[in-house]
Amino acid sequence: MKRRPFVDDGLTREDITEERIAELVRTYDVAGLMGILDAETREESRRSLLAEHASDRDLWVFGYGSLMWNPACHVAERAPALLHGYHRSFCLSTPLGRGSPEQPGLMLGLEAGGRCRGMGLRISPELIESETRILWRREMLSGAYHPRWVRFDTPGGPVRAVTFVVNRRHPRYVGRQPLAETVRTIAVAEGQLGRCCDYLHNLVLHLDELGISDGPMHRLYELVEAYRA
Repeated sequence: MKRRPFVDDGLTREDITEERIAELVRTYDVAGLMGILDAETREESRRSLLAEHASDRDLWVFGYGSLMWNPACHVAERAPALLHGYHRSFCLSTPLGRGSPEQPGLMLGLEAGGRCRGMGLRISPELIESETRILWRREMLSGAYHPRWVRFDTPGGPVRAVTFVVNRRHPRYVGRQPLAETVRTIAVAEGQLGRCCDYLHNLVLHLDELGISDGPMHRLYELVEAYRA
């Protein structure tokens, strides 16, 4: 299937500030739609995980969704990565970003089992403090993920890295829905960052670049495109 061009969501590091998060709280959290974490809780999570990392060493991050193409933080190196023990899944409902309160979208999470090809992102030691603050604001906005240490394989050998695994106890965790419902949701949901179907489209483009031309996300993409047609 011929792919459409990449769709830029326009998200930049300047969008991921405490001021913007406060705006989200005012807009969405009043109605209890997001359960946004306060800054102190996010910072405690970040410091707790990074306490296990030497500050003079590079920090690697495993990206399996939009971090692959738009991490919004300064990255010194990217490398194809294979993570064992997890797989990506559209298992998290979202009322903003790629969805709305009226029509929530679906976002990716890492679920236990299988394996996942993604992108390793290396952050230089001198930038770890500033860039992980942005990373935590982005990925730990609502506590829908758990930050975890994992090991993944790269062409240069195994790497220890941080990644974000879905929190199955979070109220927006939907698990494995009927395929027809997943297809419909991705096909129709849209938010301030764009259409949910474009999120899936960008993912498939980047999996193509990694040499993955057939897999669960490709089959889902074909079903979503057929639904939209």
